[in-house]
Formats: sequence, structure tokens, C-alpha cells
Amino acid sequence: MDIDLFLTNTGRLSRQAFWICHIVLVVTYLLILFLLDDVLDCRSYYHNDKFASFAVMAVMTIPSINLGIKRFHDLGKTGWWVLIGFVPIIGGLWYLIEAGFLPGAKGPNQYGPDPLS
Repeated sequence: MDIDLFLTNTGRLSRQAFWICHIVLVVTYLLILFLLDDVLDCRSYYHNDKFASFAVMAVMTIPSINLGIKRFHDLGKTGWWVLIGFVPIIGGLWYLIEAGFLPGAKGPNQYGPDPLS
């Protein structure tokens, strides 16, 4: 897995790569929180160290947004569509359906070559 998947927002990303990368992000997030809990000797990061939890979540948000942008590029849409996730209730569902379940555009588009070819 290439680190550029998480650090850049150019190009396209297939559904499979999108899900795998998000699973990697979630596992990394949980691992970091577990390690911080051990290092900071907190019993629960929710109660004793909210700042550390927030900081880790903020850092993990940037790669997550980059993955979403690439996924929308694969659908032939602008990366600004990731903002749909901020619309209460319907936005998160819309984002999940579009980015997580709809197939990408076949062949090259304005954002790059087909990631499946």
C-alpha cells in the first residue's frame, strides 16, 4: 500500500482500495489510542485524555478526506463532493452509498486513468 494514497488528493481510487484504506485508518486510529492509553496511563481516553483522542482523530481526518476525494474522482465528480458528508443525516448516507458502493466510471476520465485497468 502506497503512502501517497493517504497524503495526496489527486487521481482515482477503486471501491476495494477505498474500503481497504479506510479499514487501515480505523485500525491505525484504534492502535494509536490504545498505545496512548498505555503511555499516558489512562483508564479511559474518553474521560481522562480527550485532547489526545481529538488530536489523533484530527490527524486521521486528513487522509480520510483525501481518500474520499480520490473516490469521487473515480466516479467522475469533483472532490468537493466529500463535503456532502457534513449535511446532517442524509449527507453521511449519500457519501456512504456513492463512495462505498457505486462503481467508478469506466475508462479514463479528467482525473486520471481507470484504477481497475
